[in-house]
Amino acid sequence: MTPMKPMAPMKPMSPPKRWWPENLGDSPNSSGGQNGARYAFFGDKKRLAVDVGDGKVKVYDTGDHQITGVQQQQGGGKRDVVLMSQHGNVALDELKPA
Repeated sequence: MTPMKPMAPMKPMSPPKRWWPENLGDSPNSSGGQNGARYAFFGDKKRLAVDVGDGKVKVYDTGDHQITGVQQQQGGGKRDVVLMSQHGNVALDELKPA
């Protein structure tokens, strides 16, 4: 029996493809998506880019919130986005547009 060949090293992960405005940069602190909605948080700029699934990207001023995640709640044809921060849950409509 011949020994197995060593495995090739893993390639580094590529950054997410940018769908948010260029002025926010290429590397969000956190990003994700679910059911067609997606978000990208830029802590150093205090900005959150959100596409709720309609292809229209909106940017919000996050103030002193450090966004750690996003939940999407659906019901009755309405889609609500709730953000998790160090202050607890924050509804997207509580943030000011940037």
